[in-house]
Amino acid sequence: MISPEPTGGDRPVQAYDLMILGGGPAGLTAAIYAGRARVQTRVLGGTLPGGQPSRTAEVDNYPGFPDGVGGGELAQRFTAQAERFGAEIVPEMATEVDFSERPFRIRSARSQYRAGAVIVATGAVPRPLGIPGEEEFYGRGVSSCATCDGFFYQDREVVVVGGGDAAIDEALFLTKFARTVTVIHRRDTLRATEIYREQAFANPKIGFIWDSVVEEVLGDKTVTGVRVHNLKNGDTSMIRTDGVFVYIGMEPQSDLFVGQLELDPSGYVLSNARQHTNVPGVFVAGDVQDPNYRQVVIAAGTGAIAAMEAERYLGKYP
Repeated sequence: MISPEPTGGDRPVQAYDLMILGGGPAGLTAAIYAGRARVQTRVLGGTLPGGQPSRTAEVDNYPGFPDGVGGGELAQRFTAQAERFGAEIVPEMATEVDFSERPFRIRSARSQYRAGAVIVATGAVPRPLGIPGEEEFYGRGVSSCATCDGFFYQDREVVVVGGGDAAIDEALFLTKFARTVTVIHRRDTLRATEIYREQAFANPKIGFIWDSVVEEVLGDKTVTGVRVHNLKNGDTSMIRTDGVFVYIGMEPQSDLFVGQLELDPSGYVLSNARQHTNVPGVFVAGDVQDPNYRQVVIAAGTGAIAAMEAERYLGKYP
């Protein structure tokens, strides 16, 4: 274990063998593997315990749950298992890192850390539309979490923007509450997987507006509608709605690592097949390095690999 420094400015410096940045499936799986290997580990879990799955109504493609499992429950199980093996999980976020020399240095708003190895598992968050009214009405009719907010739309009309798995999964969930769910998609076919498409087309509450984008969110105190532009014929129309749920892709949470790690043009952390970044001793796992799949099982797998590689690294360079 690295010896701690007595102080670091106004905050004591805490030392760990391994710091894991992020508390989603990748980070927590890494913590499970590190804890079992008796690697002293702290996880900066951030403000969303369990990561994106905790915002998902039901996960039915994670092995071991033949009847599916609630996203929140799955996140709690990940956390409990990591803690069982000794991982220390705190609701902090890294605010500054220095990977220029080892031991690596990490700061949060409350603490300073040194670590012999780091696993970056900061994940990705929903991408905003970037249109007028979106930010103004966020929390007052605009949302990116149907699990969080769907209950407030009992017998009301909502729209979902997007056509991938996340958008259709959330549209299906919203039918438990809303009177109608209108999916607005910029293409003429859904990108979602077949099982989601089948369920959506079979659900009488779900309708579709194809080849269109939302240009503006309208409202007064809360959302009352959206302005929609048809990309094929150029027509613009106003769609009445009580809520707008946005699922048009994800943005990797990697701003912290600009100039520290190699990133691709979209901001995803680059790594090899063993989750090594360009900095020896710094590993990466989960959605922050995965622009293609964004699946819980894949994030968990990369977390396991990252932890095993970190343990091997620490064994060579304690």
